[in-house]
Amino acid sequence: MKVLIVECDNNLGGLWQGHLERAGMVVSRVADQGRAIAYLSSFDVDVIIMNLVIGEGSALAIADYASYRHPDARIIFVTNTSFFSDGSIFSVASNACAFLPTRTPPDDLTAMVEHHGHKDEHMGPAPA
Repeated sequence: MKVLIVECDNNLGGLWQGHLERAGMVVSRVADQGRAIAYLSSFDVDVIIMNLVIGEGSALAIADYASYRHPDARIIFVTNTSFFSDGSIFSVASNACAFLPTRTPPDDLTAMVEHHGHKDEHMGPAPA
């Protein structure tokens, strides 16, 4: 499974990446919109883990581009704010499959990636 992490906190992104790689996933990590768009322009991805608040650019712009370029890719949004806490992220980003606090244990995040990134050859991505 191919995972892209969009996170500007190097320590947090590194923690997630280590857990995902130990679970056998191929993980790349970027910190901003420009690098995320460049990555998505060149490489396939099954799941994107993305902080809703990134240092440079817009997470929603990345989600929009991903829905165009990789329509089967699922996005797990993470945040440490209450923005979108009403669940409206799912109506704003059609490819959103989860919305988690940044303090979610890495093992739980890995389980979410495994669940939402699992694809059946004939059915597309697992339902949300």
